[in-house]
Amino acid sequence: MYKATVNNNSFDIEPAEAGFLVNGKGVAWDLVKINDTTFHILYQNKSYTAELVKTDRESKTFTFKINGRTYPVTLKDKFDLLLEKMGLNNTAGSKVNSVKAPMPGLIVDLKIQVGDSVKQGDALLILEAMKMENILKSPGEGIVKNLKVKKGDSVEKGQVLVEF
Repeated sequence: MYKATVNNNSFDIEPAEAGFLVNGKGVAWDLVKINDTTFHILYQNKSYTAELVKTDRESKTFTFKINGRTYPVTLKDKFDLLLEKMGLNNTAGSKVNSVKAPMPGLIVDLKIQVGDSVKQGDALLILEAMKMENILKSPGEGIVKNLKVKKGDSVEKGQVLVEF
């Protein structure tokens, strides 16, 4: 599963036996590779020339020129989507905004306070789930702006625990 964003419009893309599903609907197209960066596409009886003009692997952004018009496309895979759902960000050097609970559980200890400066890998808190203690660590550098939980709180999966 992938999520593509083009001109502030998001599309869910999944591989299928006969091509792709876009937002759950089958897409039938013919694609011919002209060279490493240029393709000829037939879609709904219309012809398109698509050229990949720029690739930024770190931000997973691709710039395409299709029939003379330029389109930036951001592509996220299932791992990027999972990290985003957990409040983490896989992009190196990016600012961390929050940490979310990866599972339901009980906060048994807080290792930080509001105003603390944290580095990537620093312990933030301990979450007990299924009788196991899980140390949640900082995914990046930041200053703790807000603690949304306290010791003894029960939390749900996806709940924001710490804001940076």
